[in-house]
Amino acid sequence: MLASGQSEDFVGRRIMFQDIATQIAFPNPFLYLVTVLCTTGLAVILGWRWWKYRDTYKSLRLLPSPPKHWLLGNIPQLLVAVKQKKHFQLLFDWSQQLGPMYVYWAGSPVLVLSKPKVIEDTIVDGMRDGSLARTKRTSQAWNDISGPILLGQNGTEWQWRRKAWNPEFSSSGLSRYIEIIRQACKQVIEKLKKTTSAEEVQIDPLFVELTMRVISCLVLGIPVDSKSASHEGPPLEVLKVYEAMSVVGYRFLRVATGEKRWMKYLPTKNSRDYWAARQHLEELIAPRVDLALQIRENKTDLAQVSPLFQTSMLVKIAVKEPRYDRKALIAETIELLIAGTDTTAHTLSFAIAELSLNPRVLQQAQNVVDQAWQSHGDIGTETLKELTYIRAIIKETLRLYSVASGSTSLEALRDIIIEGKLIPRGTKVFWSMLAAGRDPEIYLESEKFLPERWLDKSQESSSLPMIDFGSGLHRCLGEHLSMLEATMMLALMLRYFDWELVNGRSSLEQLEQNLLIYPSDKMPMRFRLRK
Repeated sequence: MLASGQSEDFVGRRIMFQDIATQIAFPNPFLYLVTVLCTTGLAVILGWRWWKYRDTYKSLRLLPSPPKHWLLGNIPQLLVAVKQKKHFQLLFDWSQQLGPMYVYWAGSPVLVLSKPKVIEDTIVDGMRDGSLARTKRTSQAWNDISGPILLGQNGTEWQWRRKAWNPEFSSSGLSRYIEIIRQACKQVIEKLKKTTSAEEVQIDPLFVELTMRVISCLVLGIPVDSKSASHEGPPLEVLKVYEAMSVVGYRFLRVATGEKRWMKYLPTKNSRDYWAARQHLEELIAPRVDLALQIRENKTDLAQVSPLFQTSMLVKIAVKEPRYDRKALIAETIELLIAGTDTTAHTLSFAIAELSLNPRVLQQAQNVVDQAWQSHGDIGTETLKELTYIRAIIKETLRLYSVASGSTSLEALRDIIIEGKLIPRGTKVFWSMLAAGRDPEIYLESEKFLPERWLDKSQESSSLPMIDFGSGLHRCLGEHLSMLEATMMLALMLRYFDWELVNGRSSLEQLEQNLLIYPSDKMPMRFRLRK
Protein backbone atom coordinates (compact mmCIF):
# COMPACT_ATOMS: atom_id res chain seq x y z
CA MET A 1 0.00 0.00 0.00
CA LEU A 2 1.06 3.55 -0.60
CA ALA A 3 1.86 5.74 2.35
CA SER A 4 -0.47 8.60 3.01
CA GLY A 5 0.10 11.42 0.52
CA GLN A 6 2.18 9.36 -1.93
CA SER A 7 1.05 8.75 -5.45
CA GLU A 8 2.08 6.09 -7.92
CA ASP A 9 3.78 8.79 -10.00
CA PHE A 10 5.91 9.86 -7.06
CA VAL A 11 6.99 6.30 -6.35
CA GLY A 12 7.88 5.83 -10.03
CA ARG A 13 10.15 8.87 -10.06
CA ARG A 14 11.86 7.69 -6.88
CA ILE A 15 12.58 4.29 -8.40
CA MET A 16 13.97 5.98 -11.54
CA PHE A 17 16.35 8.17 -9.51
CA GLN A 18 17.48 5.15 -7.51
CA ASP A 19 18.35 3.36 -10.76
CA ILE A 20 20.40 6.34 -11.96
CA ALA A 21 22.24 6.55 -8.65
CA THR A 22 23.00 2.86 -8.84
CA GLN A 23 24.47 3.27 -12.37
CA ILE A 24 26.69 6.13 -11.22
CA ALA A 25 27.93 4.25 -8.19
CA PHE A 26 28.41 1.01 -10.09
CA PRO A 27 29.33 1.86 -13.70
CA ASN A 28 29.51 -0.55 -16.56
CA PRO A 29 32.45 -2.85 -15.73
CA PHE A 30 33.84 -2.67 -19.30
CA LEU A 31 33.84 1.14 -19.39
CA TYR A 32 35.35 1.20 -15.92
CA LEU A 33 38.16 -1.12 -17.04
CA VAL A 34 38.85 0.96 -20.18
CA THR A 35 39.01 4.16 -18.10
CA VAL A 36 41.44 2.65 -15.62
CA LEU A 37 43.65 1.24 -18.38
CA CYS A 38 43.75 4.55 -20.30
CA THR A 39 44.54 6.57 -17.20
CA THR A 40 47.24 4.12 -16.15
CA GLY A 41 48.69 4.02 -19.66
CA LEU A 42 48.84 7.81 -19.88
CA ALA A 43 50.52 7.98 -16.47
CA VAL A 44 53.03 5.34 -17.56
CA ILE A 45 53.81 7.18 -20.82
CA LEU A 46 54.24 10.54 -19.07
CA GLY A 47 56.33 8.93 -16.36
CA TRP A 48 58.50 7.15 -18.90
CA ARG A 49 59.02 10.34 -20.89
CA TRP A 50 59.90 12.24 -17.72
CA TRP A 51 62.35 9.52 -16.72
CA LYS A 52 63.80 9.39 -20.25
CA TYR A 53 64.23 13.18 -20.26
CA ARG A 54 65.95 13.09 -16.87
CA ASP A 55 68.16 10.19 -17.89
CA THR A 56 69.10 11.68 -21.30
CA TYR A 57 70.27 14.97 -19.84
CA LYS A 58 71.59 13.75 -16.47
CA SER A 59 75.18 14.72 -17.42
CA LEU A 60 74.06 18.35 -17.86
CA ARG A 61 72.65 18.46 -14.34
CA LEU A 62 76.21 18.33 -13.07
CA LEU A 63 76.92 21.71 -14.71
CA PRO A 64 76.12 25.07 -13.09
CA SER A 65 72.63 26.37 -13.79
CA PRO A 66 70.71 29.54 -12.84
CA PRO A 67 67.74 29.16 -10.44
CA LYS A 68 64.67 27.94 -12.32
CA HIS A 69 60.93 27.39 -11.98
CA TRP A 70 60.00 23.79 -11.15
CA LEU A 71 57.82 23.47 -14.29
CA LEU A 72 58.80 26.28 -16.68
CA GLY A 73 62.54 26.18 -16.11
CA ASN A 74 64.25 29.46 -17.07
CA ILE A 75 61.65 30.49 -19.66
CA PRO A 76 60.12 33.22 -17.43
CA GLN A 77 63.51 34.92 -16.95
CA LEU A 78 64.26 34.73 -20.67
CA LEU A 79 60.92 36.21 -21.73
CA VAL A 80 61.25 39.05 -19.21
CA ALA A 81 64.78 39.78 -20.47
CA VAL A 82 63.60 39.87 -24.09
CA LYS A 83 60.70 42.16 -23.19
CA GLN A 84 63.11 44.50 -21.39
CA LYS A 85 65.50 44.23 -24.37
CA LYS A 86 68.22 42.83 -22.08
CA HIS A 87 68.58 39.27 -23.36
CA PHE A 88 72.33 39.74 -23.99
CA GLN A 89 72.77 41.13 -20.48
CA LEU A 90 71.05 38.12 -18.90
CA LEU A 91 73.41 35.69 -20.65
CA PHE A 92 76.41 37.83 -19.71
CA ASP A 93 75.33 38.04 -16.06
CA TRP A 94 74.81 34.28 -15.89
CA SER A 95 78.26 33.75 -17.42
CA GLN A 96 79.81 36.00 -14.79
CA GLN A 97 77.98 34.18 -11.98
CA LEU A 98 78.18 30.58 -13.19
CA GLY A 99 81.43 30.40 -15.16
CA PRO A 100 82.47 29.72 -18.76
CA MET A 101 80.10 26.73 -19.25
CA TYR A 102 76.61 26.51 -17.81
CA VAL A 103 73.14 25.23 -18.67
CA TYR A 104 69.77 26.91 -18.59
CA TRP A 105 66.49 25.10 -19.15
CA ALA A 106 63.92 26.29 -21.69
CA GLY A 107 61.90 23.24 -22.63
CA SER A 108 65.13 21.54 -23.66
CA PRO A 109 68.53 22.30 -22.11
CA VAL A 110 70.70 25.09 -23.54
CA LEU A 111 74.46 24.93 -23.00
CA VAL A 112 76.06 28.39 -22.91
CA LEU A 113 79.78 28.85 -23.61
CA SER A 114 81.89 31.94 -22.96
CA LYS A 115 85.50 30.85 -23.65
CA PRO A 116 86.56 32.28 -27.06
CA LYS A 117 88.66 29.31 -28.14
CA VAL A 118 86.06 26.81 -26.93
CA ILE A 119 83.33 28.64 -28.88
CA GLU A 120 85.45 28.75 -32.03
CA ASP A 121 86.51 25.08 -31.86
CA THR A 122 82.98 23.94 -31.05
CA ILE A 123 81.46 25.77 -34.00
CA VAL A 124 84.16 24.83 -36.52
CA ASP A 125 84.44 21.16 -35.52
CA GLY A 126 80.73 20.65 -35.01
CA MET A 127 79.66 22.16 -38.32
CA ARG A 128 82.44 20.35 -40.16
CA ASP A 129 81.72 16.85 -38.85
CA GLY A 130 77.96 17.30 -38.84
CA SER A 131 77.50 16.89 -35.09
CA LEU A 132 76.07 20.42 -34.79
CA ALA A 133 73.49 22.23 -36.89
CA ARG A 134 71.37 25.32 -36.51
CA THR A 135 68.51 24.65 -34.13
CA LYS A 136 65.09 23.99 -35.56
CA ARG A 137 63.59 26.84 -33.55
CA THR A 138 66.21 29.36 -34.71
CA SER A 139 65.90 28.24 -38.34
CA GLN A 140 62.12 28.52 -38.15
CA ALA A 141 62.42 31.98 -36.61
CA TRP A 142 64.74 33.14 -39.42
CA ASN A 143 62.64 31.58 -42.17
CA ASP A 144 59.46 33.05 -40.70
CA ILE A 145 60.71 36.61 -41.20
CA SER A 146 59.39 36.58 -44.77
CA GLY A 147 60.33 33.21 -46.25
CA PRO A 148 63.27 30.77 -46.43
CA ILE A 149 66.61 32.59 -46.16
CA LEU A 150 70.31 31.74 -46.02
CA LEU A 151 70.53 32.06 -42.22
CA GLY A 152 67.68 29.60 -41.78
CA GLN A 153 69.10 26.81 -43.93
CA ASN A 154 71.33 23.79 -43.41
CA GLY A 155 72.97 21.25 -45.71
CA THR A 156 72.62 21.55 -49.49
CA GLU A 157 69.96 24.29 -49.22
CA TRP A 158 72.48 26.43 -47.38
CA GLN A 159 75.38 25.49 -49.67
CA TRP A 160 73.92 26.65 -52.98
CA ARG A 161 72.69 29.90 -51.48
CA ARG A 162 76.02 30.64 -49.85
CA LYS A 163 77.88 29.75 -53.07
CA ALA A 164 75.74 32.22 -55.00
CA TRP A 165 76.45 35.15 -52.67
CA ASN A 166 80.09 34.47 -51.75
CA PRO A 167 81.69 36.16 -54.81
CA GLU A 168 79.64 39.32 -54.32
CA PHE A 169 80.81 39.82 -50.73
CA SER A 170 84.43 38.72 -51.18
CA SER A 171 87.17 41.32 -50.78
CA SER A 172 87.81 41.31 -54.54
CA GLY A 173 84.10 41.52 -55.34
CA LEU A 174 83.66 44.52 -53.04
CA SER A 175 86.62 46.42 -54.51
CA ARG A 176 84.39 47.70 -57.30
CA TYR A 177 82.16 49.41 -54.72
CA ILE A 178 84.84 51.46 -52.93
CA GLU A 179 83.77 54.68 -54.63
CA ILE A 180 80.13 54.11 -53.64
CA ILE A 181 81.12 53.50 -50.01
CA ARG A 182 83.36 56.56 -49.98
CA GLN A 183 80.53 58.70 -51.38
CA ALA A 184 78.17 57.51 -48.64
CA CYS A 185 80.76 58.15 -45.91
CA LYS A 186 81.47 61.66 -47.18
CA GLN A 187 77.76 62.46 -46.99
CA VAL A 188 77.99 61.82 -43.23
CA ILE A 189 81.06 64.08 -43.02
CA GLU A 190 79.27 66.90 -44.82
CA LYS A 191 76.30 66.67 -42.44
CA LEU A 192 78.61 66.89 -39.43
CA LYS A 193 80.47 69.86 -40.88
CA LYS A 194 77.22 71.82 -40.77
CA THR A 195 76.86 71.38 -37.00
CA THR A 196 78.31 73.68 -34.37
CA SER A 197 80.64 72.61 -31.58
CA ALA A 198 77.85 73.23 -29.04
CA GLU A 199 75.28 71.14 -30.89
CA GLU A 200 74.52 67.59 -29.77
CA VAL A 201 74.41 65.05 -32.59
CA GLN A 202 73.00 61.55 -32.17
CA ILE A 203 75.65 59.68 -34.12
CA ASP A 204 74.04 56.23 -34.18
CA PRO A 205 71.16 57.22 -36.51
CA LEU A 206 73.69 58.83 -38.87
CA PHE A 207 75.65 55.59 -39.08
CA VAL A 208 72.42 53.62 -39.55
CA GLU A 209 71.58 55.81 -42.55
CA LEU A 210 75.10 55.35 -43.90
CA THR A 211 75.06 51.57 -43.71
CA MET A 212 71.49 51.25 -44.97
CA ARG A 213 72.25 53.41 -48.01
CA VAL A 214 75.36 51.35 -48.78
CA ILE A 215 73.70 47.93 -48.52
CA SER A 216 70.62 49.17 -50.41
CA CYS A 217 72.86 50.45 -53.20
CA LEU A 218 74.91 47.28 -53.44
CA VAL A 219 71.99 44.87 -53.30
CA LEU A 220 69.11 46.84 -54.83
CA GLY A 221 70.89 49.43 -56.96
CA ILE A 222 69.36 52.39 -55.07
CA PRO A 223 71.70 55.43 -55.32
CA VAL A 224 73.42 56.37 -52.05
CA ASP A 225 72.65 60.02 -52.78
CA SER A 226 69.13 60.63 -51.52
CA LYS A 227 68.68 63.35 -54.15
CA SER A 228 69.18 60.89 -57.00
CA ALA A 229 66.06 59.23 -58.39
CA SER A 230 65.57 55.47 -58.30
CA HIS A 231 63.28 54.55 -61.21
CA GLU A 232 63.20 50.80 -60.52
CA GLY A 233 61.01 51.12 -57.44
CA PRO A 234 59.98 53.33 -54.49
CA PRO A 235 62.62 55.58 -52.92
CA LEU A 236 64.49 54.46 -49.82
CA GLU A 237 62.86 56.08 -46.76
CA VAL A 238 65.54 55.36 -44.19
CA LEU A 239 63.53 55.98 -41.01
CA LYS A 240 60.50 53.94 -42.13
CA VAL A 241 62.62 51.08 -43.42
CA TYR A 242 64.70 51.05 -40.24
CA GLU A 243 61.60 50.97 -38.06
CA ALA A 244 60.23 48.08 -40.13
CA MET A 245 63.52 46.18 -39.86
CA SER A 246 63.55 46.71 -36.09
CA VAL A 247 60.03 45.28 -35.74
CA VAL A 248 60.88 42.23 -37.84
CA GLY A 249 64.18 41.71 -36.02
CA TYR A 250 62.54 41.96 -32.60
CA ARG A 251 59.94 39.40 -33.61
CA PHE A 252 62.73 37.00 -34.60
CA LEU A 253 64.26 37.34 -31.13
CA ARG A 254 60.91 36.64 -29.44
CA VAL A 255 60.27 33.54 -31.55
CA ALA A 256 63.85 32.30 -31.11
CA THR A 257 63.45 32.50 -27.33
CA GLY A 258 60.09 30.79 -27.08
CA GLU A 259 57.19 32.76 -28.59
CA LYS A 260 55.00 30.61 -30.85
CA ARG A 261 55.06 31.47 -34.54
CA TRP A 262 51.27 31.36 -34.82
CA MET A 263 51.00 34.29 -32.42
CA LYS A 264 51.62 36.63 -35.36
CA TYR A 265 48.02 35.89 -36.40
CA LEU A 266 46.53 37.10 -33.12
CA PRO A 267 44.84 40.56 -33.06
CA THR A 268 47.61 42.15 -30.97
CA LYS A 269 49.72 45.26 -31.41
CA ASN A 270 52.84 43.14 -31.96
CA SER A 271 51.09 41.25 -34.77
CA ARG A 272 49.77 44.41 -36.43
CA ASP A 273 53.22 46.00 -36.25
CA TYR A 274 54.81 42.88 -37.73
CA TRP A 275 52.48 42.67 -40.75
CA ALA A 276 52.77 46.41 -41.40
CA ALA A 277 56.57 46.15 -41.25
CA ARG A 278 56.63 43.22 -43.66
CA GLN A 279 54.35 45.04 -46.06
CA HIS A 280 56.56 48.15 -46.06
CA LEU A 281 59.73 46.15 -46.71
CA GLU A 282 58.11 44.15 -49.49
CA GLU A 283 56.75 47.29 -51.14
CA LEU A 284 60.33 48.58 -51.37
CA ILE A 285 61.83 45.31 -52.57
CA ALA A 286 59.20 43.48 -54.66
CA PRO A 287 59.18 45.80 -57.73
CA ARG A 288 62.96 45.49 -57.97
CA VAL A 289 62.84 41.71 -57.59
CA ASP A 290 60.19 41.55 -60.34
CA LEU A 291 62.40 43.63 -62.62
CA ALA A 292 65.44 41.44 -61.87
CA LEU A 293 63.44 38.35 -62.83
CA GLN A 294 62.32 40.04 -66.05
CA ILE A 295 65.98 40.72 -66.86
CA ARG A 296 66.74 37.05 -66.20
CA GLU A 297 64.04 36.05 -68.68
CA ASN A 298 65.03 38.74 -71.22
CA LYS A 299 61.59 40.34 -70.93
CA THR A 300 62.65 43.94 -70.41
CA ASP A 301 64.44 46.65 -72.36
CA LEU A 302 67.77 47.20 -70.59
CA ALA A 303 67.95 50.69 -72.06
CA GLN A 304 65.17 51.62 -69.63
CA VAL A 305 67.06 50.25 -66.63
CA SER A 306 69.75 52.23 -64.81
CA PRO A 307 73.34 50.88 -65.00
CA LEU A 308 73.46 50.89 -61.18
CA PHE A 309 70.54 48.49 -60.99
CA GLN A 310 71.86 46.31 -63.82
CA THR A 311 75.08 45.77 -61.88
CA SER A 312 73.37 45.29 -58.50
CA MET A 313 73.83 42.08 -56.54
CA LEU A 314 70.12 41.34 -56.86
CA VAL A 315 70.27 41.21 -60.65
CA LYS A 316 73.50 39.17 -60.65
CA ILE A 317 72.06 36.58 -58.28
CA ALA A 318 68.72 36.39 -60.08
CA VAL A 319 70.46 35.82 -63.42
CA LYS A 320 73.02 33.24 -62.33
CA GLU A 321 70.96 31.24 -59.81
CA PRO A 322 67.61 30.01 -61.25
CA ARG A 323 66.70 28.30 -57.96
CA TYR A 324 65.95 31.72 -56.53
CA ASP A 325 62.28 32.49 -57.19
CA ARG A 326 60.39 35.68 -56.37
CA LYS A 327 59.49 34.78 -52.77
CA ALA A 328 63.01 33.61 -51.93
CA LEU A 329 64.65 36.72 -53.43
CA ILE A 330 62.35 39.04 -51.46
CA ALA A 331 63.09 37.17 -48.24
CA GLU A 332 66.83 37.04 -48.91
CA THR A 333 66.95 40.76 -49.65
CA ILE A 334 65.16 41.57 -46.38
CA GLU A 335 67.77 39.43 -44.60
CA LEU A 336 70.66 41.28 -46.25
CA LEU A 337 69.20 44.71 -45.47
CA ILE A 338 68.84 43.79 -41.80
CA ALA A 339 72.25 42.11 -41.55
CA GLY A 340 74.04 44.88 -43.44
CA THR A 341 72.71 47.87 -41.49
CA ASP A 342 72.73 47.66 -37.68
CA THR A 343 75.86 45.54 -37.26
CA THR A 344 78.31 48.03 -38.74
CA ALA A 345 76.38 51.14 -37.64
CA HIS A 346 76.35 50.27 -33.93
CA THR A 347 79.97 49.07 -34.05
CA LEU A 348 80.97 52.48 -35.41
CA SER A 349 79.03 54.21 -32.62
CA PHE A 350 80.79 52.14 -29.96
CA ALA A 351 84.18 52.80 -31.59
CA ILE A 352 83.62 56.57 -31.68
CA ALA A 353 82.56 56.50 -28.01
CA GLU A 354 85.61 54.50 -26.88
CA LEU A 355 87.94 56.85 -28.77
CA SER A 356 86.36 59.79 -26.96
CA LEU A 357 87.12 58.11 -23.62
CA ASN A 358 90.65 57.10 -24.64
CA PRO A 359 92.53 60.25 -25.80
CA ARG A 360 95.81 58.35 -26.30
CA VAL A 361 94.24 55.94 -28.78
CA LEU A 362 92.39 58.79 -30.49
CA GLN A 363 95.60 60.77 -30.98
CA GLN A 364 97.49 57.78 -32.33
CA ALA A 365 94.64 56.95 -34.72
CA GLN A 366 94.57 60.51 -36.04
CA ASN A 367 98.33 60.39 -36.61
CA VAL A 368 98.00 57.16 -38.61
CA VAL A 369 95.24 58.62 -40.79
CA ASP A 370 97.11 61.91 -41.31
CA GLN A 371 100.25 60.07 -42.45
CA ALA A 372 98.30 57.88 -44.89
CA TRP A 373 96.49 60.95 -46.18
CA GLN A 374 99.72 62.80 -46.81
CA SER A 375 101.07 59.85 -48.75
CA HIS A 376 98.03 59.19 -50.94
CA GLY A 377 95.47 61.95 -50.44
CA ASP A 378 91.88 61.11 -49.54
CA ILE A 379 90.77 57.55 -48.73
CA GLY A 380 91.21 54.95 -51.44
CA THR A 381 92.54 51.46 -52.03
CA GLU A 382 96.16 52.39 -51.31
CA THR A 383 95.29 54.45 -48.24
CA LEU A 384 93.26 51.59 -46.77
CA LYS A 385 96.31 49.31 -46.88
CA GLU A 386 98.07 51.57 -44.38
CA LEU A 387 95.20 51.71 -41.88
CA THR A 388 95.93 48.53 -39.92
CA TYR A 389 95.67 50.47 -36.66
CA ILE A 390 92.17 51.65 -37.61
CA ARG A 391 91.14 48.07 -38.34
CA ALA A 392 92.57 47.10 -34.93
CA ILE A 393 90.29 49.71 -33.35
CA ILE A 394 87.31 48.06 -35.06
CA LYS A 395 88.39 44.62 -33.82
CA GLU A 396 88.85 45.90 -30.28
CA THR A 397 85.40 47.49 -30.41
CA LEU A 398 83.87 44.20 -31.54
CA ARG A 399 85.65 42.38 -28.73
CA LEU A 400 84.06 44.60 -26.08
CA TYR A 401 80.72 45.22 -27.79
CA SER A 402 79.78 42.20 -29.84
CA VAL A 403 76.75 43.70 -31.56
CA ALA A 404 75.37 40.34 -32.73
CA SER A 405 75.84 38.61 -29.35
CA GLY A 406 73.41 35.72 -28.99
CA SER A 407 71.50 35.96 -32.28
CA THR A 408 71.95 32.33 -33.31
CA SER A 409 72.48 28.89 -31.80
CA LEU A 410 73.27 25.29 -32.70
CA GLU A 411 71.88 21.90 -31.73
CA ALA A 412 73.76 18.66 -31.04
CA LEU A 413 72.62 16.03 -33.55
CA ARG A 414 74.43 13.33 -31.60
CA ASP A 415 76.26 13.00 -28.29
CA ILE A 416 79.40 15.16 -28.30
CA ILE A 417 82.18 16.11 -25.90
CA ILE A 418 82.91 19.77 -25.09
CA GLU A 419 85.69 20.55 -22.64
CA GLY A 420 85.58 16.97 -21.37
CA LYS A 421 81.83 17.13 -20.66
CA LEU A 422 79.31 14.81 -22.30
CA ILE A 423 76.75 16.91 -24.17
CA PRO A 424 73.75 14.72 -25.09
CA ARG A 425 71.99 14.74 -28.40
CA GLY A 426 69.27 17.38 -28.56
CA THR A 427 71.12 19.91 -26.40
CA LYS A 428 71.09 23.47 -27.74
CA VAL A 429 74.53 25.12 -27.83
CA PHE A 430 74.65 28.88 -27.35
CA TRP A 431 77.34 31.40 -26.45
CA SER A 432 77.74 34.79 -24.80
CA MET A 433 80.02 36.85 -27.01
CA LEU A 434 80.13 39.69 -24.49
CA ALA A 435 81.47 37.34 -21.83
CA ALA A 436 83.89 35.73 -24.30
CA GLY A 437 85.30 39.12 -25.31
CA ARG A 438 86.10 39.90 -21.70
CA ASP A 439 87.88 36.63 -20.90
CA PRO A 440 90.92 37.74 -18.83
CA GLU A 441 92.82 34.52 -19.63
CA ILE A 442 92.77 35.30 -23.36
CA TYR A 443 92.75 39.10 -23.44
CA LEU A 444 95.20 40.71 -21.03
CA GLU A 445 93.68 43.73 -19.27
CA SER A 446 90.41 42.68 -20.85
CA GLU A 447 88.41 45.66 -19.55
CA LYS A 448 90.75 48.17 -21.22
CA PHE A 449 90.39 49.48 -24.78
CA LEU A 450 93.74 48.44 -26.28
CA PRO A 451 93.76 48.16 -30.10
CA GLU A 452 97.49 47.36 -29.92
CA ARG A 453 96.68 43.84 -28.71
CA TRP A 454 95.73 43.00 -32.31
CA LEU A 455 99.07 44.26 -33.69
CA ASP A 456 101.61 43.22 -31.03
CA LYS A 457 103.48 40.27 -32.55
CA SER A 458 105.36 39.65 -29.31
CA GLN A 459 102.05 38.64 -27.74
CA GLU A 460 101.12 36.47 -30.70
CA SER A 461 98.14 38.68 -31.48
CA SER A 462 97.57 36.75 -34.69
CA SER A 463 96.38 33.85 -32.52
CA LEU A 464 93.82 35.95 -30.63
CA PRO A 465 90.33 34.64 -31.34
CA MET A 466 88.28 36.98 -33.52
CA ILE A 467 84.93 35.23 -33.52
CA ASP A 468 82.51 38.15 -33.69
CA PHE A 469 81.89 37.31 -37.36
CA GLY A 470 81.37 33.63 -36.55
CA SER A 471 83.65 30.73 -37.42
CA GLY A 472 84.16 28.09 -40.08
CA LEU A 473 82.09 27.75 -43.24
CA HIS A 474 79.25 29.76 -41.72
CA ARG A 475 81.42 32.79 -40.96
CA CYS A 476 79.57 36.05 -41.61
CA LEU A 477 78.97 36.67 -45.31
CA GLY A 478 79.33 40.44 -44.85
CA GLU A 479 82.58 40.49 -42.85
CA HIS A 480 84.66 42.14 -45.60
CA LEU A 481 81.99 44.75 -46.30
CA SER A 482 81.63 45.59 -42.61
CA MET A 483 85.38 46.03 -42.10
CA LEU A 484 85.76 48.08 -45.30
CA GLU A 485 82.84 50.35 -44.48
CA ALA A 486 83.79 50.83 -40.83
CA THR A 487 87.47 51.48 -41.58
CA MET A 488 86.69 54.09 -44.24
CA MET A 489 84.07 55.90 -42.15
CA LEU A 490 86.22 55.93 -39.02
CA ALA A 491 89.26 57.17 -40.96
CA LEU A 492 87.29 60.08 -42.39
CA MET A 493 85.93 60.96 -38.94
CA LEU A 494 89.47 60.97 -37.54
CA ARG A 495 90.74 63.10 -40.39
CA TYR A 496 88.16 65.86 -40.02
CA PHE A 497 86.96 65.96 -36.41
CA ASP A 498 87.64 65.87 -32.71
CA TRP A 499 84.63 64.93 -30.60
CA GLU A 500 83.18 64.63 -27.11
CA LEU A 501 80.82 61.96 -25.77
CA VAL A 502 77.94 63.92 -24.20
CA ASN A 503 76.74 61.31 -21.69
CA GLY A 504 80.15 59.84 -20.95
CA ARG A 505 80.52 56.15 -20.24
CA SER A 506 76.81 55.69 -19.55
CA SER A 507 76.30 55.64 -23.33
CA LEU A 508 78.37 52.44 -23.39
CA GLU A 509 76.65 50.95 -20.36
CA GLN A 510 72.98 51.69 -21.07
CA LEU A 511 72.57 49.23 -23.92
CA GLU A 512 69.54 47.40 -25.28
CA GLN A 513 68.95 44.51 -27.65
CA ASN A 514 66.40 44.37 -30.43
CA LEU A 515 67.89 41.65 -32.58
CA LEU A 516 71.31 43.30 -32.16
CA ILE A 517 72.83 45.33 -29.33
CA TYR A 518 72.64 49.11 -29.60
CA PRO A 519 73.12 52.27 -27.47
CA SER A 520 69.77 53.22 -25.96
CA ASP A 521 70.61 56.96 -25.99
CA LYS A 522 71.63 56.84 -29.70
CA MET A 523 75.13 58.01 -28.71
CA PRO A 524 74.95 61.86 -28.58
CA MET A 525 78.23 63.63 -29.47
CA ARG A 526 79.62 67.12 -29.95
CA PHE A 527 81.97 67.60 -32.89
CA ARG A 528 84.48 70.27 -33.79
CA LEU A 529 86.53 70.52 -36.95
CA ARG A 530 90.23 69.83 -36.65
CA LYS A 531 92.55 72.60 -37.65
